[in-house]
Amino acid sequence: MPIQRISKADTVHLLHKALDHGMYYFDTARFYTDSEEKLGEAFHDRRDKVIISTKTGATKPEDFWDQLHTSLRLLRTDYVDLYQFHNPSFCPKPGDGSGIYEAMQEAVRQGKVLHIGITNHRMAVAREAVESGLYETLQFPFSYLASDEEMSLMQSTVDHGMGFIAMKGLAGGLINHAATAYAFMAQFPGVEPIWGIQRERELDEFISFQDNPPVLTDEMRARIEKDRQELCGDFCRGCAYCQPCPAGIEIESCNRMYLFLRRAPYSVYLNEEFYEKMQKVKDCLQCGRCREKCPYHLDTPNLLKRNYDDFMEHWAHKEDFSRQG
Repeated sequence: MPIQRISKADTVHLLHKALDHGMYYFDTARFYTDSEEKLGEAFHDRRDKVIISTKTGATKPEDFWDQLHTSLRLLRTDYVDLYQFHNPSFCPKPGDGSGIYEAMQEAVRQGKVLHIGITNHRMAVAREAVESGLYETLQFPFSYLASDEEMSLMQSTVDHGMGFIAMKGLAGGLINHAATAYAFMAQFPGVEPIWGIQRERELDEFISFQDNPPVLTDEMRARIEKDRQELCGDFCRGCAYCQPCPAGIEIESCNRMYLFLRRAPYSVYLNEEFYEKMQKVKDCLQCGRCREKCPYHLDTPNLLKRNYDDFMEHWAHKEDFSRQG
């Protein structure tokens, strides 16, 4: 997903470097703007060296086929290794009336899809997918901030012989110590984390972990416990399923501002760019659409107001923070 934000040339350089250093699984989606096109440019002549997964948001067979053929064209390939239903509001099954699982099965028969997976942010849908026996993989948010319920979900995929793809292993940027996150994930052989990378220094850090895998230390465990106390609960995960906002609020950034201000240098966020973003919160229409679409059932309008008030309090004292470094 992060390669949407960088140029095609920079993307190809990063992807080639990742592959050359032993990373061979790459995850994208039909709706990640130009992500599939960039992967196609990087890997069309190295197709046998990589495993590519992409996703469809289709809810009707005709849309399924349109999206699959578009993905194949942009990826410059004849097949997708893993094709995933992208955060559906229900668990697609044969005979459910939608016809999309039957379309997926036909794509497998035609050799255009090799394996079937599903992604989700909803616990009930994820559990139904695991128990259905219809999917080879589940992609779900998972990090060292995981709740007991999320840990149980992960273990259930192992028990059912499924692969577990961990998205948001850094909790959308709230976890700021990559080595600890990596060491935590390494405890679970059935978990495949997909680290969002858009800068070469980030890639270099994860390459170094492959060469010298971090091992959980007492210091790391203390950091995990501290972060869990600070971050677990009703916080925005930044999944952006609440978007688009009819008032133009960048909800996934504004709704986590109070956490960002406590976990990064103030200069990163106490600037004109984020001031303008936070001012949009005052335009909230109280329409409740974001609340209805949130897979974590957050009271998003109320959280936005709390984040706005916190930001403005910090903004009023930004000169003091600057002097503090």
